[in-house]
Amino acid sequence: MTIPELQIPSSLDGSLQPSLFYHPSQGQGVPVPLVVGLHTWSYDRFNQVETYLPLCQRFGWALLLPEFRGPNLASNPNRLDACGGRKARRDVLDAVEYVCRNLSIDRSNIFLLGCSGGGQAALLTAADAPEVFRAVDVWCPVSDLAAWHRFLLETGQKYSADMESCLGGTPDERPDEYAARSPSSYIESLKRIPLSIHQGRHDDVVPWRHSLELARKLASAGAEELYFEVFDGGHEQFPSHSFEWFARLADRDDAAVRITG
Repeated sequence: MTIPELQIPSSLDGSLQPSLFYHPSQGQGVPVPLVVGLHTWSYDRFNQVETYLPLCQRFGWALLLPEFRGPNLASNPNRLDACGGRKARRDVLDAVEYVCRNLSIDRSNIFLLGCSGGGQAALLTAADAPEVFRAVDVWCPVSDLAAWHRFLLETGQKYSADMESCLGGTPDERPDEYAARSPSSYIESLKRIPLSIHQGRHDDVVPWRHSLELARKLASAGAEELYFEVFDGGHEQFPSHSFEWFARLADRDDAAVRITG
């Protein structure tokens, strides 16, 4: 599948940052809802085209796939700005503002979606600007980088070295940086957003207890539109479920039948 590319200037450093963008009416006509899809930990803006584009076409919505400084890998020359860094988060918001300002987008229905490292980025971006998004849906998100780093070392997985390269050291060496890039540090902001968290019970990459702890913190802080699901699966997502939830929010007339008796 092919999708047009936009070059959007960063409001922080002026560099041109790529995003893929689809609009059912080539950007004109009646404003439509927008889904902002964020790539996973090791990939780039092309990561979710085949997953999210057919669903946007089915619903008649626009799709934005930002690069936000690329994969969280030691091989990425922009790695210090990736992995939930300030510039990466601002890239997503800059891209959203650009398409809203220049194309027919319904600003009241902007939805943010991410899985794994994309879930981390979605939560961090939403925490920076909760007023922008109608709702946020994340699957198996990385929510606490220091805790995840410990888990990765215990299980011998590869992501810990890339994390250290992106953040400039280990959690002991760079505790403030790990906290600043962890969604669990932004509970007061995240509790303001309609948020759905999905976590596989058998996830061997991001432990389900990490998402449970995030949900507990949000609930204790008074989050009123928080939905938490532990499903019978692993490190995966079911995007059609996300789009159906977004559709219910975009059109409240499409409500479930209330059970009586």
